[in-house]
Amino acid sequence: MKRHVLLNALLCFSLILALTAGLTGSASAQSYYFKVDSLKVDVIIQQNGTMSIDYTYVFTNTANGAPIEFVDIGTPTTQYTLSKITADINGKAISHIKKSSEISVGIEVGLGSNAIQPGKKGIVHVNIGEVKSVLFKYTGTDRTDYVSFNFMPNYFGSQYVTGSTDMTLTIRYPKGIQESEPVFYAPQGWPSGDVSPEVGVDENDRVYYTWHSASASPAGQYTFGGAFPAKYVPADAVLEKPSSSLFTSSDNSSFSFDFETLFGMGCCALMPLFMIWSVYESVVGSRKRRMQYLPPKISVEGHGIKRGLTAVQAAVIMEQPVEKIFTMILFGVIKKNAVTVTNRDPLTIEPAVPMPAGLYPYETEFIQAMMTLDPKERKTALQKVFVGLIRTTTEQMKGFSLKETVAYYKDIMERAWAQVESAGTPEVKSQKFDETLEWTMLDKNFDDHTRTVFTGGPVFVPTWWGRYDPVYRHSHSSPIMNYGPGASSSSSSSSSGGSFSMPNLPGSDFAAGVVNGITGFSAGVLGGDPGAFTSAITNVTNPIPVTRSSGHSGGGGGRSCACACACAGCACACAGGGR
Repeated sequence: MKRHVLLNALLCFSLILALTAGLTGSASAQSYYFKVDSLKVDVIIQQNGTMSIDYTYVFTNTANGAPIEFVDIGTPTTQYTLSKITADINGKAISHIKKSSEISVGIEVGLGSNAIQPGKKGIVHVNIGEVKSVLFKYTGTDRTDYVSFNFMPNYFGSQYVTGSTDMTLTIRYPKGIQESEPVFYAPQGWPSGDVSPEVGVDENDRVYYTWHSASASPAGQYTFGGAFPAKYVPADAVLEKPSSSLFTSSDNSSFSFDFETLFGMGCCALMPLFMIWSVYESVVGSRKRRMQYLPPKISVEGHGIKRGLTAVQAAVIMEQPVEKIFTMILFGVIKKNAVTVTNRDPLTIEPAVPMPAGLYPYETEFIQAMMTLDPKERKTALQKVFVGLIRTTTEQMKGFSLKETVAYYKDIMERAWAQVESAGTPEVKSQKFDETLEWTMLDKNFDDHTRTVFTGGPVFVPTWWGRYDPVYRHSHSSPIMNYGPGASSSSSSSSSGGSFSMPNLPGSDFAAGVVNGITGFSAGVLGGDPGAFTSAITNVTNPIPVTRSSGHSGGGGGRSCACACACAGCACACAGGGR
């Protein structure tokens, strides 16, 4: 006799569960009690617009649990192909793969002689090769020509499971999509406090989003989803709105006022509040986080200070504006005699030949990106440089405290300013500013601070200033003053290692030149819209969830989740399992 595990419901229906348990499950089913040690779910949106789903479960049956003979898996819609489904247990192929007799929309796999016995473990792997009718026209107003989808992983009744599940869910997009193009819906019900996924490109050149939680519930109902440009899939694979036939089995037409129906009614009653909350969370949250490009995992609390970061990397962990960080990189490569600015507006550079040794990877990549002639392609290249810088810095921060590390580099910044401000002469002040420029730029009030420090007196311009300011370079072909080590304030030199000045150069002009470099980079290179530029970076390193639209409502593995997935695109897999 088959043993069945029915879907779990909200706690508010626990009394109904108690009253109806005898009607909805057999006595043998009530003896099920098992753990889901881990679950890996891989969801792939194929080029033809279908969805492939791969489940890997690690079950541990409790000592007093009945043998696990069948596992039910909900499918997003009824449009699945049985012949394209494979399954195995502990590496042994499963031949019993049929339409489920226990859930409205889904399949059952029979473990046969390999049923998981009490006290034993088993690894069940199910690959659902093709599910159709999963993509829907995106109904939000913030993006045009996008398609969207939702997905709820399979879950089990809470009365049949114990413990937590180490769960990893990955969504993979069609090939050809760029990292900045897809977006995701903030997962609903996800136990992790941070709903942002890890983003990357896999070995098959697919952009992927991955969520992980070591404390997920095997009975948890977690809704994921995303959207991407419609041009990557055939137009006939995209539906305007869902049909009820996609989410209801054709042989389940009679209305049964059972436990699942009650759950669905309660879900629908709560839907208006759910929708309001979702819209508020997504819209308000996206505005706040659009400029927050650091990936969430860098904020996972570690211990101690990460020393040895460059000033540029310190600026990254402080989430300084992108245009300021690029200006810091520009100053750095100029000081290393790697480039010369040939024009300030629009900004163009000429690399040194040969290139000096000792450049950081992000400096080399920055120079290469800046040499791209097409403005649009240059912006894209610079975004990739910044994404790489974020990922490298994040990797170096593993195991260290972000809070303590930020405080450490803020202290370096403050001590750098103290050296500049305490200098007794304009020569020494100029020299100290030159030596600590990258660190003083960590100051959020760098612009005003620089103007305050240098207004009212002369500034002795560093030797690299001519490589930064073409006007200065052309009007002053030779330096007059060197404040480098061992030199007097009235000596002259042509050494590239010293720092030079024209007498009586107004400090306000020098300060303006430094400060305007940041705004000039923003206007001349980033197109005057650093917010949009940074948003594209954030969408890769710390993706911002899009707002769920209430345009459509769809369903999945059973009536109990038919309302839980109302959104712009609805394709929700949800079902009971573990019979």
